[in-house]
Amino acid sequence: MKNTLIAPSVLAADFANLQRDVEMINESEADWFHIDIMDGVFVPNISFGMPVLRDITKHAKKTIDVHLMIIDPDRYIKEFASLGANILTVHYEACNHLHRTLQAIKAEGMKAGVALNPQTNVDLLEDVINDIDLVCVMSVNPGFGGQSFIENTYSKVKKLKDLIQKNGASTLIEIDGGVTNKNAAALANAGADVLVAGSYVFKASNQIETIKGLKAIANS
Repeated sequence: MKNTLIAPSVLAADFANLQRDVEMINESEADWFHIDIMDGVFVPNISFGMPVLRDITKHAKKTIDVHLMIIDPDRYIKEFASLGANILTVHYEACNHLHRTLQAIKAEGMKAGVALNPQTNVDLLEDVINDIDLVCVMSVNPGFGGQSFIENTYSKVKKLKDLIQKNGASTLIEIDGGVTNKNAAALANAGADVLVAGSYVFKASNQIETIKGLKAIANS
């Protein structure tokens, strides 16, 4: 039986009503909070930083999945652990010494994730796949919400699933970008374990029902 997890992306929330939206996620069937931290350098956009994350974690009652779209993420590993991150994901493209970064994340008691931009080949993770708890496959170019889903993602997920199984790893596959009710089932069938949904959830008139429906479709 499938157990595909749903992780609403807080980047798409209403920042003027952030506590309300955090409590909505708490009350919904969502499994995780997905939180994007952007620095305006690794990606062109700037999102929120440590003070906002601290306030989110005060109210959040579910897993805090932090996705760093920043250069030199090693500088902040201890700080994100202290702010309550349960999973800390860094970009392959931003790490000079990925294995060392993964070990540093785990040393702080967090699960270690690696995100891949659309052009990055999953084979580059083969030597460290057993050290990775989660691979975040970017199905849009990182930096902005509301983009169109990249169709090549399906084959990339299948290839990654094969790599994980070949190495006997327990790594989860997360999809980030353009997830809706139109592609959730196909992504889960390809091997995705976690679906990040931003605009699709927060632009809905009934967000709790939208999350419930997305989870049902992904696990059908």
